Amino acid sequence: MTQDYADLAPSASAKFYGRILPILLFALLVVVIPFLGPSRTMYSLLNVMAINIVFALSYNMLLGRCGLLSFGHAVYYGLGGYCAVHAMTWIEAGTSPFWANFPVFGLPLVGFAGGALAGAIIGWPSCRRAGTPFAMISLGVAELIAAAGFMFLSFFGGEMGVSGDRMNGPALFGLSMGPVEDVYWFMAFWVVAGLVGMYAFTRTPLGKLSEATRDNPQRVQFIGYDPTRVRYLVFIAAGAFAGMAGGMSAVNYEIFTPEAVSLIPSGFVLIMAYVGGIGYFVGPILGAVLLTFMQSMLSDYTEAWLLYLGVLFISIVMFAPGGLAGIVFGVAHTARNGETGAVLKRWGGQAAGILLALAGLIVLVEVSTRWSNGYGEIFEPFGLHLTFTNPLTWVLIVVPFAAGVAILRRLSREEDPA
Repeated sequence: MTQDYADLAPSASAKFYGRILPILLFALLVVVIPFLGPSRTMYSLLNVMAINIVFALSYNMLLGRCGLLSFGHAVYYGLGGYCAVHAMTWIEAGTSPFWANFPVFGLPLVGFAGGALAGAIIGWPSCRRAGTPFAMISLGVAELIAAAGFMFLSFFGGEMGVSGDRMNGPALFGLSMGPVEDVYWFMAFWVVAGLVGMYAFTRTPLGKLSEATRDNPQRVQFIGYDPTRVRYLVFIAAGAFAGMAGGMSAVNYEIFTPEAVSLIPSGFVLIMAYVGGIGYFVGPILGAVLLTFMQSMLSDYTEAWLLYLGVLFISIVMFAPGGLAGIVFGVAHTARNGETGAVLKRWGGQAAGILLALAGLIVLVEVSTRWSNGYGEIFEPFGLHLTFTNPLTWVLIVVPFAAGVAILRRLSREEDPA
């Protein structure tokens, strides 16, 4: 008995619930948030999250979809942002009819074009190699552009950067772009547009070919496609959407400096994508939301927040390589298969081990940070007076950490008896 291949395709309802509904729910959430009365601080945080979501999704077009590990993705974010902020100054000057009538609301399109152009130029030699050579080339390009930021002052503005005023040009949709609430609606529109655009890209033949090139470039070449050309076209698209994120950032901050094209944002976007889960489209969104929150909020409570970010990244790599999205979808899968009890027991044990080890590490880091600063500050959680000379400090460091490591080692032996 033969089976029609069409029977293997997902049904119309499955396509709706798996593809369209999540985007509609995301758009609905974006629309509903202002009616919940967020503070100005929350608005500012949400605006940065929107920028990082588009940035992380664009990076995952390279890493997750095409298998290209880049250490210089901020180059396209930064160059797109610089193009947008220069356009903002031209809108303010009004020296030409085109820019005098160009709305600031459309500056992400300028960033999109700038990122695409940069991707087309830089990607031509870069995409001739894959794997480690591509990663090293991207690192060299990042250093090259970062150095150029302090040499070509007419474009990069040197250390002071280039600044503009977003409250110029025609007001589109009645938004003056002055209040943070207006900027939120600007961000809401472009984050949804970027999300829809990048998801639509994954459904195109080129998007499917990029995944095939990631998994088996020889087979792609065998069926008549050039893997180098596929990588190059995906590289341009990823650079374009990174430039869109840069254009959004230019409107949000009204300034761009050479730091935007440095290795720091390139490393940060890699961590956002990987922590969220590079194997899932929604993964970079989760990673961008979590890490933006950590960057904004956790930094108010500790100077060592970057160290904790590194610990989170290492923990994800070691214990949850699928990222946050992998954990979420893993729970959903086990619930459907009736294996929730055993899986949650194992994950609960891993979570307990990680949290115990992290508790000991936090005490060590916070006590060490205050001691090294030399300002006489004392780490006093829950009213405890913890210093290096207090025996209780070492008890709270050694006991939780040792217990956490012991739990993780035991669980590891149970999963791999050999």
